[in-house]
Amino acid sequence: MSVSLGNKTEELAKNYLTSEGLILVVANFRLKFGEIDLIMLDKDILTFVEVKYRKDNKFMEALETVNRAKQNKIKKVALYFLQKNIKYQNYICRFDVITLCGNMDKLEFFWLKNAFY
Repeated sequence: MSVSLGNKTEELAKNYLTSEGLILVVANFRLKFGEIDLIMLDKDILTFVEVKYRKDNKFMEALETVNRAKQNKIKKVALYFLQKNIKYQNYICRFDVITLCGNMDKLEFFWLKNAFY
């Protein structure tokens, strides 16, 4: 996936989650060993969100790409974020995955809360 397509789908996911009541904390939190696409607040829960896009409508294939190795990278980056952002250290944390499927003019969103621990 190209960088511009990735940025576009992450922006669409952010807008979708914002419409569902979440508040953006940080987009594209990157370190040399990994990144988190979106960090958002869902009321009092700090939510680390992985965004996946697939042109076809196979939700599970997109979710399956967030394998154990990817989950461990996300957790490692989340821990670093919490260490550097003291004000969020006492928040309950959650890891979500949101998939966008279909053509860019007609996307379907699938949001899996608590996708992994």
